[in-house]
Amino acid sequence: MDMEERVAALERRVADLERGGSAAPPVEEGDFWALDALKERHPVTPEADGAVLFAGAVRVPTGHRYEWQYGRLTESVFEEDWSQAAESFAALGNPVRLRLLREILGGLRTAAELTALEGVGTTGQIYHHLRQLTGAGWLHTPERGRYEVPAGRVVPLLVVLTAARPVT
Repeated sequence: MDMEERVAALERRVADLERGGSAAPPVEEGDFWALDALKERHPVTPEADGAVLFAGAVRVPTGHRYEWQYGRLTESVFEEDWSQAAESFAALGNPVRLRLLREILGGLRTAAELTALEGVGTTGQIYHHLRQLTGAGWLHTPERGRYEVPAGRVVPLLVVLTAARPVT
């Protein structure tokens, strides 16, 4: 993109922001391929409420690969008690816990490795955070003193982190 195109694009974005809007990129044919497939399988009609789906095919810093998808009919999501998700969200609602999860996905697996990190607190505080994450299902201990994010929680964790970011 040359300088004139860049300036014009910036001027459009500034004007849109000044009007209180957001400069969303244009939608191209095929951009919503996952949504299109979901709507084909579970259409939103007067008789059906549709569904939600999240999926991912990822490689984490350790090189491990995970592929996962999960979907629910909208009706079943609205029928359940949402307060049951509070413990899981609360476990993720702490910057130190999020850092510990990232470090564990990055290859640090033992309590000794995690306590050596700067800025995560005392040994007792780290164990408290690890217990919270384990109790909420974000971590498990395949052997004593070793922590892992369960395979079935890697993509959901990345989905939650992605969903928590501001939409631009």
